[in-house]
This record gives sequence, structure tokens and C-alpha cells, in this order.
Amino acid sequence: MTTKFLLTSFNTWLPHQKSNSSDDLLAKISQIQSLADSLTFLRKLPVDFQSAPNLAIAQINQIQPDTIICCGMAESRQKLTIESCACCDTDMLKTAVNLESLIADLATTEISHEAGKFVCEALYYAVLKHLADSQLSTKCIFVHVPILTEENADKIIADFLLILTRLS
Repeated sequence: MTTKFLLTSFNTWLPHQKSNSSDDLLAKISQIQSLADSLTFLRKLPVDFQSAPNLAIAQINQIQPDTIICCGMAESRQKLTIESCACCDTDMLKTAVNLESLIADLATTEISHEAGKFVCEALYYAVLKHLADSQLSTKCIFVHVPILTEENADKIIADFLLILTRLS
């Protein structure tokens, strides 16, 4: 049986942004034919605190994935960062995925405990809450993606592919 993944990315939100690195990464992943059957993409979510979670949850309910990887851009970061938790007001939800073993030996990936207090965190929190409230055993992580460059793109893609493999 093949693990069914849902992968999400965001659109841009600032005038200087030509693209969103989370979507750039998913565009590259979508070109890998051997993964096509197990991946569903929900790309270029609007940078909106209500519609992004609503669209993601609707897609989760429709396709019922085994694993969800939400992706967002982190312009100031140099590595892929997997968020351990998401907060809303005083409530904190943690991923059930063992992140230490997930990123073991990955060259350009680290764990973050600060999802950013923006739409990325709102999406992650809403998805984790939906999974908990619905009593679903679906795995979910949020990955912040640095700006992809000629120097780092191959390493970032390689780490992301290993993350997919380890979650399947």
C-alpha cells in the first residue's frame, strides 16, 4: 500500500516576492514522476488566516491522506525547518511525528519550536486541531522552506525527498 500524502504551499504576499519558496519546492517535487501516484498538491494557498485553513481542511476531508506536509516560506532561514508545534492564543498543539528520528542525518534540515505567528502557524494549528477533533491518526508536519538558490536547491530537495520517504 502506498502512503497517500497531501502537500500544501502558499502564494506570495509581499510585492518584492517573485515566488514563494514553499511553492517552488513543491513545483520541483511534482515533476518527479515516480512519486505522482501518492502525492496530492494543494499549491499556492492564499496568505489568509481563514481561507488557507478552510481550503486545506476541505482537501483533507475529501482525499483523507495518510500524511500531510504543509509548507511555508521562511525568507530569513537557511535550512528546511520542521515545526514541532503551533500555537493559537494560549493553546499549543504538537505534531505526533518523532521529529528527531525524522531529521536524523539530514544535511540541511533542523527542528524549530517557533512557527512564526503568521498564516503558516495558523494553518498548522488549524490542521492539527482538525485532526485531533476528528480523531484522525493522520501524520502532519509543517516545513518552513528557505529561499531556493543554485547553491542550496539540490540539498533542500534531497532532504525533502528523504522526509517523504521516512514518513511513508
